[in-house]
Amino acid sequence: MGNTLLLQYEMVKQSREVLLQYCDTITTKDFCAENSSFGGGSIRNLLVHTANTYEFWLGKQALQKDLAFTAYKSVESIAATWQLFQSIDLLVAEFISAFAHDYLSELEVRINNIPAKASPLKLFTHVITHEYHHKGQVLSLSRHLGYTPVDTDVMR
Repeated sequence: MGNTLLLQYEMVKQSREVLLQYCDTITTKDFCAENSSFGGGSIRNLLVHTANTYEFWLGKQALQKDLAFTAYKSVESIAATWQLFQSIDLLVAEFISAFAHDYLSELEVRINNIPAKASPLKLFTHVITHEYHHKGQVLSLSRHLGYTPVDTDVMR
């Protein structure tokens, strides 16, 4: 199963790369522009929030690492966003390696500070579907700012 998740994550990374290349065409001002109509407030904030989700569910909850969440304002450019996701890629690789032999046993997690259980497979599925949700918001926000979004689907 670990190999399957690695292959799946490679597809996520390829799709993310297309998104980040597109974000390279957006001005820094627009990249960081706050807009309350879009959950996270800016393209930058949506991308950092996506990374925070990996940090929380895979790092803190599954791997029980003592991680500090990346602050929105610590990412001031798309170049810094690329670096942030390189660190997320390492975290995902560690997660997949740690649970390579058992993706189905339930782990103790906390949802809104309430004890719960979730398998590593469920946590992995959650973070990647969450990323795609916010990727759509990034593309919508960029259109709102006057840009023409690119196709970032896995199937393009």
